[in-house]
Amino acid sequence: MKFEMILYLILSGASLFLIPHTIVSITNQDSNFLIDDFSREDGLSALDTVWNSFSDRVMGGLSQGQHRFTEISGKRCIHLTGTVSLKNNGGFIQTALSLNNQGKPFDAGSYKGVRISVYGNNARYYLHLRTIDTRQPWQYYAADFMTSEEWNTVDIPFSRFQPENISTPLNTAGLRRIAVVGAWQDFKADVALSRIEFYR
Repeated sequence: MKFEMILYLILSGASLFLIPHTIVSITNQDSNFLIDDFSREDGLSALDTVWNSFSDRVMGGLSQGQHRFTEISGKRCIHLTGTVSLKNNGGFIQTALSLNNQGKPFDAGSYKGVRISVYGNNARYYLHLRTIDTRQPWQYYAADFMTSEEWNTVDIPFSRFQPENISTPLNTAGLRRIAVVGAWQDFKADVALSRIEFYR
């Protein structure tokens, strides 16, 4: 990097992170980071990554779900629907987004948590985070949130994410994936997000 660019970054108050195993990021300390507002016609997130849905059927369960991009009450959103079943040791559906940027995990170390604009069927749902430490499919960090039949903004601090099947504390500097999950009860899942971001 040229000296003039380094000087400009210092004078402008920007931060330059060069950390092994993390992405290189230049950020404004007063701003949030948009993950997705579902406004792109190509269906990609702000990280140029794609939402993918799957269920416990990958392990023999009977749950089924799918997502679609639509509009609810005037808000463009991702809408996850389906049936969650506890039969056959199953019990989840989810739609997940890679947080990798150019093959490297996302460094959210300077953020406090995840903010979502959410709509649903008065049921409990979860956000799951996977990191560079969650090497097995059954390892993740989970935090729950409630929905209602109107749009609400919900802040979920990183401190609320609990480790599942892993003892390592959540490493917010090495995030690889975030997912919206319906799980752990027999029910009809119906949840939508119109915005998801990391907040400071």
